[in-house]
Amino acid sequence: MKNKVLICALAAAILADGFTAVKTYAAEDSVAPARGKILQRIAEKLNLTDDQKSQIKTIFTGERDNLQPLVAAVHTARVGLRTAIRAGDATEASVRAASAKVAGAEADLAVERMKIYAKIAPVLTDAQRKELADMQANADEFADNLIARIGSD
Repeated sequence: MKNKVLICALAAAILADGFTAVKTYAAEDSVAPARGKILQRIAEKLNLTDDQKSQIKTIFTGERDNLQPLVAAVHTARVGLRTAIRAGDATEASVRAASAKVAGAEADLAVERMKIYAKIAPVLTDAQRKELADMQANADEFADNLIARIGSD
């Protein structure tokens, strides 16, 4: 049961937050085997047809040029935040400034994800969209349970 929840959580996280980044690499044919397996499991869980897979791949391929700089900006901002936190002369102001850069980059990526989802959603059936929502709900529940366990014995 734990494995099923973990798989659903990972799948939902990828679809919800990381799918764009993973598909950016997929468009370059450099997806790590684990990522490919996760995406394959998502496709199986959603019971995507070959035509749907093809349409979704075409959407992501068309968005690659938009996604790459946004994903890179998020990564760069997060590296900057880690650097600010670990700096010997770190201040609340420097960490807040670095954190604001992360927030801005993630907001830009979120807008792009919304646009991509708007293109993908019509490719999915009502049942597939419901399954996707269920997967995301399971991921949220998993995260809520992890948060609740932090600090508890």
